[in-house]
Amino acid sequence: MTNKNLVDRSLKSVWHPCSQMKQYENLPLISIHRGKGIWLYDFNDKRYLDAISSWWVNLFGHTNSYINNAVLEQLEKLEHVMLAGFTHEPVVDLSERLTKLAPNGLNHCFYSSDGASAIEAALKMSFHFWHNNGQSKKNNFISLQNGYHGETLGALSVTDVPIFSKIYTPLLRKSIRIPTPDWRYAEEGELPKEYALRAANYLEKYLAKNHKVTAAFIIEPLVQGAVGMGMYHPDYLKYAREICSKYQVHLIADEIAVGFGRTGTMFACEQANITPDFLCLAKGLTSGYLPLSAVLTTKSIYRAFYHKDTKRAFLHSHTHSGNALACSAALATLDIFKQNKSIQANHTKIKYLNDISQPIASHNKVRNFRNCGMIWAFEVKNTDPSFSENFFQRSIDQGLLLRPLGNTVYFMPPYIINKKEMKFLVERTLRILDSY
Repeated sequence: MTNKNLVDRSLKSVWHPCSQMKQYENLPLISIHRGKGIWLYDFNDKRYLDAISSWWVNLFGHTNSYINNAVLEQLEKLEHVMLAGFTHEPVVDLSERLTKLAPNGLNHCFYSSDGASAIEAALKMSFHFWHNNGQSKKNNFISLQNGYHGETLGALSVTDVPIFSKIYTPLLRKSIRIPTPDWRYAEEGELPKEYALRAANYLEKYLAKNHKVTAAFIIEPLVQGAVGMGMYHPDYLKYAREICSKYQVHLIADEIAVGFGRTGTMFACEQANITPDFLCLAKGLTSGYLPLSAVLTTKSIYRAFYHKDTKRAFLHSHTHSGNALACSAALATLDIFKQNKSIQANHTKIKYLNDISQPIASHNKVRNFRNCGMIWAFEVKNTDPSFSENFFQRSIDQGLLLRPLGNTVYFMPPYIINKKEMKFLVERTLRILDSY
């Protein structure tokens, strides 16, 4: 097999996601043959440093031997059984461990297959809760400007990324957007914390008038990913929790991208010491091995569905909900966090990468260099409408996998990245910047 042969076959049979297929005429697909650690290898054995964790999922490296063995061991016992009317050890173990790790009070886990599915479940749970409690008028949702929550129809209704949502407007349920706390929108001289408070005031003003028809407020804690890693002060989460509690509106924390250590704590909500009503998890949950997502919620919400009347039950379902193999990968991922003390170890790596990235931060083509945990981002001053594709191609030429969001370049490497690899990432990124 060669790179070209596999590319030709792929273009004839595979409809690739988030792609204009015609662009692959000039920006060829890259055929990956294998992966090991932080590296991906093509069929010519050229390697690429996976600086974005393969769409933000791979926490502990490709073909991690510990996770491999856990999945293989589970494969000899049980690959899957429907979770309606049945249960199995991996899903029970995972649920118990997640509820111990999560913010206090989140003690019930509902499983789906991917992030958007988790969002759909949380939105439906919120509405259904209010319906079961005689408040069916509470059926509207609010979300943040620039928020992204997935691309199924319910998730798109609370997503504010026009390239994904605009064409489907006739199919979407209208929802309300309120100003983002992303500090890039602050006025000159205004501190991130001050801007967070100002943004929270918009939330309070809206809910003061509309809480009787609002079911939930959905938010990406600390980092808004898809619009270019918009970062904001943790106090906004604290204000949002207080405001939602005051007006009896659910708070849905979408930690699909930022959970499992990505922001420097196991869950981003920890940095504001809050408990949301719903916590949505996916991506890093299985370290990218298998599709799995979870919605964690409170006992009071769970009890609103617990009734002899089947109509009051949450009948939302997924064929592969709580898949045994996926749960085994998730359990192994949580084992690695504990065994390697990964959260603490990451703090040392964060400092080191920040230190060696100063030439990037001060580069004349760069603005808004920023960091939150194991996420780094910066904008590149460039008016080329094809900047993203161009930068991606230049990164591939340099042995890096970097996929800019518009003119925002970001790093979200696997947690196993070492100093030598961090130096490689920074040096090669500087080469690309110098080429403009």
